[in-house]
Amino acid sequence: MTQTCDIVVTAVGVVSPIGIGAPAFWDALCQGKSGVRRLPEYDKNGVPVCLGAPVADFDPKTYVRPRKSLKVMSHDIQLGVAAAGLAWDEAKLDGAIDPERLGVIFGADLIQMDPVEIGAPVRACLREGKFDFSLWGTKALAEFFPLWMLKYLPNMPACHVTILANAQGPNNTITLGDVSSLTAVAEAADVIRRGWADAMLAGGAFSRVHPTFYIRSFNSQESRRSGDPARACRPFDRERDGLVNAEGAAVLLLERREHAEARRAPILARLLASGSAYEPVAPGRAARGRAIRHAIAEALRKSHLLPADVGFVEAHGASTTHDDRIEAQAIRDVLGDVPVTALKSYFGHAGAAGGAMELAGAVLSLAHGRIVPTLNYEQPDPECPINVVRGSAALATKPVALKISHSPRGQAVALVLSGGGVVPLETRA
Repeated sequence: MTQTCDIVVTAVGVVSPIGIGAPAFWDALCQGKSGVRRLPEYDKNGVPVCLGAPVADFDPKTYVRPRKSLKVMSHDIQLGVAAAGLAWDEAKLDGAIDPERLGVIFGADLIQMDPVEIGAPVRACLREGKFDFSLWGTKALAEFFPLWMLKYLPNMPACHVTILANAQGPNNTITLGDVSSLTAVAEAADVIRRGWADAMLAGGAFSRVHPTFYIRSFNSQESRRSGDPARACRPFDRERDGLVNAEGAAVLLLERREHAEARRAPILARLLASGSAYEPVAPGRAARGRAIRHAIAEALRKSHLLPADVGFVEAHGASTTHDDRIEAQAIRDVLGDVPVTALKSYFGHAGAAGGAMELAGAVLSLAHGRIVPTLNYEQPDPECPINVVRGSAALATKPVALKISHSPRGQAVALVLSGGGVVPLETRA
């Protein structure tokens, strides 16, 4: 398969704080619905900031088959399997593909153990009220569920999705923090280009509102706007004061165009190319945005597009002071006055799942010809010199989107999409 192989998106599955399933997710975006709320379970335990964006009304029994598999699935895995199942059902791929030509790549991170599950092992190591590490091997391990490790290995979401879809082709897991799921989608497209598969299920799942993660990772990056949760996440706004933790999952079905057309699948978007970069970040220092610039430029170069061809940017938009600033400046430097939107304003920061969730939003924006506005963008920040879409949706007059994900550790990924069949493949001078 040549590098000019045309990759298309034919199905999207989303499990998010603003809706489960692509139709509900898109409807919530169109209505300006926020998934951020107070978390009373943390409020009563004295946690300094008690807001986040969990997935509401999620019953894993509705999505996981057979149900006995739930005993070896953490919450993260359940979210990922649910999103993959939604994409699979939408794709109607059963019987339409050779299982050996179908693969799975997922973005993941360290999956947190439930406090209830780790409670008994910890108590077994207490002596006179103090934890005795020397007892862990002899006392604690006997208290664990025998298959406990299968619930928490980061590669298990991809494994369970593989079983669900009977995908016997390439299988991989990407663990790169906040850029994990967007990197997974980019790698899945490259797998198809290499000729190793005809279709790939790609995405990610993660929970930053899981109690173990929430307590262990709490730092000065979180917004303090507990009194007004829906207005807490405000990417690029001058009054932003931090990110909002969230959870969720999204899975996209990528196919070779010829394969999709042969089975008459609807084409939601085309995946043109991706770029990735890394800038070293010394301990105690912050990234300066070089990797974001390089990733955007590389994605454009590989797409054979000019900056003026990009219709809108789906930004990372974490809503932190520094990260928003370096991202905005990178966008301005490479792309100029392109329209920018940031979907974290709707559903917060879902870590390793966020890139795929926001990419799903970009795909749906292209399919509907609308750029959804950024919520809570009220006061422009002179240090974020970009054209933020706000107030109401804008028309996607140029059917090309660029999605960015980056991390405080210096990784950055950019992925370019176009509306199905609109942008030709010819190389531009």
